[in-house]
Amino acid sequence: MRIDEPTRRTLLRSGMALGIRGLAGGSRAEQTPPVGGHASRAAGAVYAYVGCYTTARRYARGDGIHVYRVDSDTGNWTHVQQVGNLVNPSFLALGRDQRHLYAVHGDESFATSFSVDRNTGSLTFLNRVETGGLNGVHQAIDPSDKFMLVANYASGSVSVLPILPNGALGEAVQVVTLPGLPGPNRIEQASSHPHQIVFDPSGRFVAVPDKGLDRIFIFSFDPATGKLTPTVQGSAVARSGSGPRRIAFHPKLPIGFVLNEIGSTVATYYLEAEHGSLRPVEILPTLPSDYTGESIASEIALSSGGRFVYCSNRGHDSIAVFAVDANTGLLTSAGWVPARGRIPRFIGFDPVCRFLYAANEQSDTVVSWLADSSTGRLTPTEQVIRTASPVAIAFASWAA
Repeated sequence: MRIDEPTRRTLLRSGMALGIRGLAGGSRAEQTPPVGGHASRAAGAVYAYVGCYTTARRYARGDGIHVYRVDSDTGNWTHVQQVGNLVNPSFLALGRDQRHLYAVHGDESFATSFSVDRNTGSLTFLNRVETGGLNGVHQAIDPSDKFMLVANYASGSVSVLPILPNGALGEAVQVVTLPGLPGPNRIEQASSHPHQIVFDPSGRFVAVPDKGLDRIFIFSFDPATGKLTPTVQGSAVARSGSGPRRIAFHPKLPIGFVLNEIGSTVATYYLEAEHGSLRPVEILPTLPSDYTGESIASEIALSSGGRFVYCSNRGHDSIAVFAVDANTGLLTSAGWVPARGRIPRFIGFDPVCRFLYAANEQSDTVVSWLADSSTGRLTPTEQVIRTASPVAIAFASWAA
């Protein structure tokens, strides 16, 4: 069903003292320009980089990375470049200065780096290095632009790679194996499976949701050496069999929202900022109560200012929308919108959070909605970017 106007609920939590209050390429697109706007528009150039699966093992039809120029007024995409001869670029990340792009590669043991042409948005290959782990699924760039951290899904580890002065990647300076007992799902949780690595808003801590161990690992980060050290808590325990996949930190409140893949749930954790510990306080389903089919959750995205949380479901092929209480950070379900395609592996916002995009892996499309910043409502633009097996999008924006 379509999303309705979000409604607030009165939150009565027995025994919960809410001290949180007040804290601080592919084919051409078939496009129809959206109507209206709900956020300030990006100035200068905006580019979208789309990673596409490539191998038969992934049942893929894609051919690498596609570069598009994005019209910030209409949201239309124009194809700029296709970067081929790449194996399963499964996630993409831009350096903090947006002059370099980094890719990890599904089912492989390496990462790649590219320079970004500021005039055209096009990419030039720089180098490829081993990560010290297998099946890189996500990476994060530290606040100083000196290190890239990688989550290695198949080998149950995280790696730290230095970023050299020219933007290329250096050999791994640390590989950390994630310890613990596997969850109860014998197929999906046979061992550690970290599915993301992300810095908290302070840049002092790194969170790693582990789908296989039902934990969210927390490390302190040394900006001088790139070294990761487990915090005193070490990890936050998730519901057994839930399979934590993604975490997104609120931009204003000390809160992290954890998307659980296997359980199709989203959990709210309070972040103790001094020591980087996480405390769970709420868990909600990402699927409607009347849906009885198979589905797993895939991606989470926050609107500008953190007023709304969006979660994608693969199987139900939808986007769940939640309103965020401005004081407590707790969530209220605000409905579901169809993903307008099969298997929305990735969802994410453009640089100014005006458009929300979904990469529908099995429909070979990227689709978009105009996001209302005050209500959370998603209005389809009817814009369709046709590219095979899209699984990740990274956006860049800089002054003309």
